[in-house]
Amino acid sequence: MSEPTYAAEKGNDILAMTAVDLSAAIRRRDVSSREVMAAHLARVDALNPKFNAIVSRVDGDLLLREAAALDEEAAKGLFRGPLHGFPHAVKDTAPARGLAHTQGSPIFRNNIAMTDSLVVARMRAAGAIFTGKTNVPEFALGSHSFNPIFGVTRNAYDPSKSAGGSSGGAAVALALRMMPLADGSDFGGSLRNPAAWNNVFGFRPSFGRVPSAPSTDVFGQTFATSGPMARTVRDTALLLSVQAGADPRAPFSLTDDPAVFAKPLDRDWKQKRIGWLGDLGGALPMEQGVLEACEKALGAFRDIGMSVDAATLAEPADAMWRTAVTLRHWSVGADLLAFADHPAQRAMMKPEAIWEVDGYRKLSARDITEAQMGRTRIYEAFRKAFETFDFLILPSAQVFPFDADLRWPTQIAGRTMDTYHRWMEVTLPATMAGLPALSVPAGFGGANHLPIGMQIIGPKHADLAVLQVGYAYERASTWIGQTQPAALRI
Repeated sequence: MSEPTYAAEKGNDILAMTAVDLSAAIRRRDVSSREVMAAHLARVDALNPKFNAIVSRVDGDLLLREAAALDEEAAKGLFRGPLHGFPHAVKDTAPARGLAHTQGSPIFRNNIAMTDSLVVARMRAAGAIFTGKTNVPEFALGSHSFNPIFGVTRNAYDPSKSAGGSSGGAAVALALRMMPLADGSDFGGSLRNPAAWNNVFGFRPSFGRVPSAPSTDVFGQTFATSGPMARTVRDTALLLSVQAGADPRAPFSLTDDPAVFAKPLDRDWKQKRIGWLGDLGGALPMEQGVLEACEKALGAFRDIGMSVDAATLAEPADAMWRTAVTLRHWSVGADLLAFADHPAQRAMMKPEAIWEVDGYRKLSARDITEAQMGRTRIYEAFRKAFETFDFLILPSAQVFPFDADLRWPTQIAGRTMDTYHRWMEVTLPATMAGLPALSVPAGFGGANHLPIGMQIIGPKHADLAVLQVGYAYERASTWIGQTQPAALRI
């Protein structure tokens, strides 16, 4: 890869910019796309070997040539969109034409994507230059990003700890300024948990806000969704403005104009109400310090004039868990069935993937029907709570980042975790209800003083309002941007 040809100080200035400011600087031609690319590639070279966030990297010389071509367009007054010249690594669960698409599975070790997914195509059209992929757990199963092909991704604040997942590589690359923005996807907290553990923002949009296409099941799969991650809320909203928007192939896609997310997020929140769900009345075990950090962070909402009071959901936590497990078997198991039925491929699948398929095989039509009715009750429980509160808050995870050599926590506060994802139970209610949820940094705690976050959950389709209140929270919590990983201070 060619050596950067700009002053180190300018490169550092580029890396310190928010994505919103960087986009404006490129459009003003204060910085070139080539300078932006070179600065980020230098950061990747310096830190990625230790943290393993970006995999399947594209040749640096090729990327610099692509950036130079975008500079030629800019010189003619041509800009592709708000991501013009942005280096971007795509989550390895999303196909990006010409890039490796492994999903962290040995089955796809040598797979190269022939087409873009819809969200990738939109980022490409907006001017992003794809530098590689971000690491994920195998088939995105579990909230710890390790796999047999690329190994483990390490936490930006402590490389001996997990980065979370499944968008773990994305969160770490973002926190360490290897790229200005990150894309991810979320079923059981995959945008929310890694954001919480790396002191950044992760937004799970309302279902249909960011359509999935192409898909073999446009009616049954209403759980996982793509979404943005960023170091600020405005940056998060900027990427959402690119990712969102209706598509005729997705019957549940929302038709609102996504340009609204790129507009200012200022709003008065005086007299509005926050409902704190905590540990759902003691139903969810939490590592010591998680609730305390979140409750301290709630003070920022009071600082902007909101009230904060205890809230409850009418649907019991154990019933919500049973609903989520059944519907996850139904969704994930169906996706993986063909691989599990192929003996050679089955031998390459991790036990957690086989468990999902085995669970799928045991389901009856009655099981699925009852679970769908349970999902309706979850939605109704949230709808009822929103009659009292404008937003609801839950922690984004039940534990702080754990040792990177563990597969998953087997106990929390003395309670045994009976599945590989039980320790992330706190993220599933918002998923089942199809509601927008923004993970915001909530502070540091636990034995190792590591990051944790909390979810701001809004009513149906209130994505903009969630981002607006998240922006107000961020402005009242100046410590977020000031608390950077030690690796950036060396």
